[in-house]
Amino acid sequence: MTFNKLVSYFKTINEKEYKARQIFDWLYKKRVTSFKEMTNLKKDLIAILENDFFFDKIEIVKRESDELVNKYLLKLNDGNTIEAVLMEHDYGRSLCISSEVGCNMGCTFCESGRVKKIRNVTSGEMILQILKIEEDLNVRISHIVIMGIGEPFDNYQNVCDFIETVNHDLGISIGSRHITVSTCGLVPKIYEFSEFPYQVNLAISLHAPNDELRSKLMPINKVYKISELIDAIKFYYEKTKRRITFEYIMLDDINDTHECAIELSKLLKGLNCYVNLIPYNETNNIGYKRSSKEKILKFYDTLKKNNISVTIRREFGSKISAACGQLRTIKEGS
Repeated sequence: MTFNKLVSYFKTINEKEYKARQIFDWLYKKRVTSFKEMTNLKKDLIAILENDFFFDKIEIVKRESDELVNKYLLKLNDGNTIEAVLMEHDYGRSLCISSEVGCNMGCTFCESGRVKKIRNVTSGEMILQILKIEEDLNVRISHIVIMGIGEPFDNYQNVCDFIETVNHDLGISIGSRHITVSTCGLVPKIYEFSEFPYQVNLAISLHAPNDELRSKLMPINKVYKISELIDAIKFYYEKTKRRITFEYIMLDDINDTHECAIELSKLLKGLNCYVNLIPYNETNNIGYKRSSKEKILKFYDTLKKNNISVTIRREFGSKISAACGQLRTIKEGS
């Protein structure tokens, strides 16, 4: 529950606003997990709260570790599982969280989409991914990327509520510019997100410079063409003045040619953006291959020469299937 919704709740039961501040302090600063631990609340109020609310739980089923990365398999209250990945950077610890159980987007290169969407992850369950992993490792998470299992804009309101609580000074207090939302391109939600009052980062999973190729890789492109996506991004930038990230997975002999680099340069010309080239992380279940280092560097150089800001993503967790595109909804032992 967001702070503002909690304030509204207390008004309906004729309680003061400061009660919401007290509860947020207990939840997110003191990290208690029951109302009875909130010692400055009266017993009659605790009884009301226990009747109206419950404390959700999340369980660590498995943790796998590699250099500078920990991957978690997490069980939700209903038995469904999701994954989250904690990465150590020189600027802090970044947690990649899941926003759905499964995913309906069906991107052909992504392991997450092999299980169709079962349900949304609630805003509380997104928060619990942070709280549980901080507790497990006794660390402070400074950055959040909503890039795990699921399409965040297919769970729009829960994601927005999650960001509000994560960013709130009385909540987890992570700065809005340390939060990134990644979408495969749900165009109407990009327009809606331009009105969102928090200065979070927006990343677009593009992965192809033309409709023919992108539609083969990403079914969403059959619904919203690249031209519609670019129009939405231009609108978003005009409203927010925030630079856009374009994610581009490098697939051998698919989207890594010189011609693709030139076409991508023309597509993005004039946009305040940068391209994040992602070396493809191969899986046992999908037939794509990673572009060679030489091809990735040539692609990078072509974009640079055409005045497109570009980076090559640092790799994390491929040895434990924790890298981009490798997360999936699995049961223990599968």
